[in-house]
Amino acid sequence: MQLNLHTDFGLRILMLLAAADRLTSVEEIAKSYGISRNHLAKVAHKLQNLGYIEGVRGRNGGLRLGMPPNRIIVGEVVRQLESLDSFVECMSPGTNTCPAIGVCGLQGALSLALNDFLKRLDNYTIADLIPHPHRFVSKVQIS
Repeated sequence: MQLNLHTDFGLRILMLLAAADRLTSVEEIAKSYGISRNHLAKVAHKLQNLGYIEGVRGRNGGLRLGMPPNRIIVGEVVRQLESLDSFVECMSPGTNTCPAIGVCGLQGALSLALNDFLKRLDNYTIADLIPHPHRFVSKVQIS
């Protein structure tokens, strides 16, 4: 399964904030990863709405985790950021129906595989993804 950019950026934000352990601006995060500040800001807003991060306004403001990194379950984050309801599109564009309904096991097999994938991710927290926070911060070059 390939995660969408929204989910990829969301996990990266959480990992960096956990490793940095300080207020960090969207600009700093975008620069560290070499990604779009605007897209990152949208993802950060979603993470704030979900309670994973908090924003502090003002001159010395920035983002920080809204809970300890060992309480942020990777599988839960993926479920909330990915649009998993249409994992496989079984509809014919012209009729919006599938001619193989009732005789095809593709959607069922892929659904089981997706559930296995997410269950595996449930075994990891954001803290697990950054076992060496200082080395992580150094590698992504955040000051």
